[in-house]
Amino acid sequence: MKKFILKLFGLLSLIFGIIGIFLPILPTTPFLLLSSFLFLKSSKKLHNWLIEHKIFGQYIKDFQQEKAIPIKIKVLSISMLWLSIISSVIFFTDKIWLKILLIAIAVGVTIHILNYKTKKKK
Repeated sequence: MKKFILKLFGLLSLIFGIIGIFLPILPTTPFLLLSSFLFLKSSKKLHNWLIEHKIFGQYIKDFQQEKAIPIKIKVLSISMLWLSIISSVIFFTDKIWLKILLIAIAVGVTIHILNYKTKKKK
């Protein structure tokens, strides 16, 4: 039962990580790392699949080994974040408190991303 629950949470975490690729407010890396950890504890097969995945695998390995994010990913993440936040602030809300909250979240996430080392090309 424990392994089933860990696998279930691993899959949910993976889904959130994938959504985070397209929704900048939701962080991708922590969810992928959590999925990797949960799969490691519950299913070697799923863990190996995730680590060897052509998109997520290298991303997870690089982050676990170097605690660094490639500059391309930093720029893309921050750009998408601000694009979605600014469009939300302009087009989707008229509440000033919500606009301030969204901008504060964007600033926090931007700072968080920039605090990671930039991965050097090999």
